[in-house]
Amino acid sequence: MEIIYEPHIHGEIESLIERIYPPRVCIDNDSSRECTVVKIDSANRHGILLEMVQVLTDLDLVISKSYISSDGGWLMDVFHVTDQDGNKLTDVGLVHYIQQALCESRSSNKEISSDIELTSCNEPPRVVNLAIELTTTDKHGMFSEISAVLLGLGFNVTSATAWTHNDRVACIIHLEDANKLGPINAERLAQVQAQLQNVVKARDGKNGEDDRVRLRLRSFGGGRNQTERRLHQMMYADGDYERLRACHGEKGCEGTNVSVGRYEVKGYWVVNVRSRDRPKLFFDTVCVLTDMQYEVFHAAISSNGSMADQEYFLRPKGSSNLDNENEKEKLSLCLIAAIERRVSHVCPMSLPTKGLKVDIRAENTTGLLSKVTRVIRENGLSITKVQIGVEGDEMAVGSFHVANSSGQEVNPNIAELVRRQIGGSVVANNNSPYRVPKSLSTSKTMQETKSSRDVRPRFSTGSMLWSQIKCLSNNFRPIRSHML
Repeated sequence: MEIIYEPHIHGEIESLIERIYPPRVCIDNDSSRECTVVKIDSANRHGILLEMVQVLTDLDLVISKSYISSDGGWLMDVFHVTDQDGNKLTDVGLVHYIQQALCESRSSNKEISSDIELTSCNEPPRVVNLAIELTTTDKHGMFSEISAVLLGLGFNVTSATAWTHNDRVACIIHLEDANKLGPINAERLAQVQAQLQNVVKARDGKNGEDDRVRLRLRSFGGGRNQTERRLHQMMYADGDYERLRACHGEKGCEGTNVSVGRYEVKGYWVVNVRSRDRPKLFFDTVCVLTDMQYEVFHAAISSNGSMADQEYFLRPKGSSNLDNENEKEKLSLCLIAAIERRVSHVCPMSLPTKGLKVDIRAENTTGLLSKVTRVIRENGLSITKVQIGVEGDEMAVGSFHVANSSGQEVNPNIAELVRRQIGGSVVANNNSPYRVPKSLSTSKTMQETKSSRDVRPRFSTGSMLWSQIKCLSNNFRPIRSHML
């Protein structure tokens, strides 16, 4: 009979262990000439690996290598990190913040959220911040129609993020009521939900369970948003990975390979993932493993040139069944889907579409984003990915990934058309989202890249955290227009 050790610790005992033995974080700039080494010793629990990787990726740090060991009730993890330019982390304030954040990630620094049922509320819920979650079929012009509804209802959008994958779209839009200050009541919430549901029904010709608009009430006092993880959860629940089975089997559009085997001695599943390297790849992989309730006992992550290799020794949480072929196939497909979601592209097995990224940085004036999306739509382009918000007091900063639904390349003149409408800085580029090995970059190329970076708008969660390291979250001001 095979015996598998599955530690079970009562919640109160776990909390006591964490108080007695708090996490130890060491940030070492001496042992490696090329990167900063972050070492963490801590009591182990489900989800802590994702929380630690979240801290590092929120700052746009590059994790080039990682070694994970957590066999039992304790973990010892090592991360080799640099900034986006490949430099060590030498800023004292940043180093101190990382140490604090890695320790606090084990406590109560969580976003508080709750789903609501508008039809069954005896007491109308009242909340200032509202998040709309939508998963539906990806159709040309869908984002514009949704945003037009929000504008007509008198809502300001404070931030929005959207991904598309396998002909599905998932988006999260944060709103504030522009008509009056204070909480949003149940009547207004019901109005928003009904109007957006009508848009989805009109576009798809149906109003089924697969295409739903969900409203979530959120309290932002407890910590930072984890929007990207939530998008992973939404697309996983939507079953976007199922469409991979008919299209590719267990190989992704960009040549991602996943194999699942078994290590008999310890009773582990051994998962090997090889894919093109890109920012936040490790985070995306750990997201799906966590949400699928897998416990990672050991792992080794490395970047080799333009490719990345990930090896995990894991088990399904609370289960020792390692022979279920259906579960192995599902795990492989889910890992491929998680890796592909962040990268906007069309599968080469369908249309050879090449997308374009349009970065904007302009004064946050009324109607600005409405003008951007109108120009994109009128030129026959579809928005495949969006990330946008407000930086500082008056600047709207964001990026739109656009593609031509006819299969042709996107004309970079779209950037000039957008600039004529909104002013400010608008830059179009078709740079690959994947990492380019340093050995392939000549000094001239690196110099040109540095020069272009000085003028290119850049928006990300990490850039905001770097600029406001002492006041991290929820400093967005309302965008004075509809978003998408």
